[in-house]
Amino acid sequence: MKSMDQRLEDMGLSLPASCTPRGNFLPYDRHGDLVFMAGQICEWNGDVPYVGPVAAPEQDVPANVSAVSLEDGRKAAEICALNLLFHIRDACGGDFGRLGSVIRVGGFVNCIPGFAHSPAVINGASDLFIALLGEAGRHARTAVGVSGLPANAAVEVDAVVSLRS
Repeated sequence: MKSMDQRLEDMGLSLPASCTPRGNFLPYDRHGDLVFMAGQICEWNGDVPYVGPVAAPEQDVPANVSAVSLEDGRKAAEICALNLLFHIRDACGGDFGRLGSVIRVGGFVNCIPGFAHSPAVINGASDLFIALLGEAGRHARTAVGVSGLPANAAVEVDAVVSLRS
């Protein structure tokens, strides 16, 4: 079976070089075989490439607002998942073979009022976990729209994962 890094490379992806919390909190907290992951915004090596609210094509976006497309919102959620994997690797002691499954994902989409596509945006994270882990990547999930996120990021995702002993 291919390593996680090989599977990511096959998908044209990689983990970030670094992923430092933006506040006074731990990136994860382990309790037994469960790891509670802090929310990760769509930051990539210190840059936030998707800023502002996500909007659907049919929505009226105020003229002074630069909106992110649904497709870019999905890409932002994928970046959040890659940031989560960066910290999951640390929680596994560098050995992704210890990752048991993704149990729960929480997704937050910075959006304008009336945005009804938060689940489609957070699919960017869910689809990545499932592509990498198969059935072990399937999870319970929440996807909600919010009026703002740290650094005005378009998306933030958190997770709970299980580890093998």
